[in-house]
Amino acid sequence: MKERLPGLVAILLLILLVLGTWWASDFALRSIQVDPPRRLTHERDSWSGKFTMVSTDAQGLATNRLEGTAMAHFPDTDSYDITQPRAVGHQPDSPVTVGTALTGTLDQHGERIVLKGDAHLRRLPDAEHKLLDVRSQQLTIEPNRDLVYTDLPALVINGNSTMRGQGMRYDNRTRQLTVKAASDVKISGEDQANRNTESKKTTQP
Repeated sequence: MKERLPGLVAILLLILLVLGTWWASDFALRSIQVDPPRRLTHERDSWSGKFTMVSTDAQGLATNRLEGTAMAHFPDTDSYDITQPRAVGHQPDSPVTVGTALTGTLDQHGERIVLKGDAHLRRLPDAEHKLLDVRSQQLTIEPNRDLVYTDLPALVINGNSTMRGQGMRYDNRTRQLTVKAASDVKISGEDQANRNTESKKTTQP
């Protein structure tokens, strides 16, 4: 028995050492965050100078293009601040639109572009449509829906007609233009005649 006692004491001490080490490790893991969550602040985490971003459809055809002289990404909002943005939309079977401003923000995973400061959108003329020109201090574009709108005062020039209003909305797919609280409306005779012709065409069986 005396010969076994030192061996038993050594085994007991080893067990105590293992238990003590395990307890110390578990206590440290519970007391200190090994990998604490990243604290998000409104500080840019990536940026670039002049850039061009292109979106394509399922067939690989370009449908939207966004350009600017500078861009910065902010992780807290997952948004991009853009200097001198230029947003071009050329969806299939729709007129081309070009939007510009002093600054802009791209957010909602690329689903929304907010043009700020001297915001200007043009629907370029073609064989079937005259120039549509919209100006406001802020315009919101949803490129994938081919939609532009604002709740701020806006000046809209559609062909030879001029409209001012507190807010506007234009759907480039349906060509539907709505000017809210319209004032100082000037509809040209030519545009009115075209509207009447189009209205007759849509009511024919």
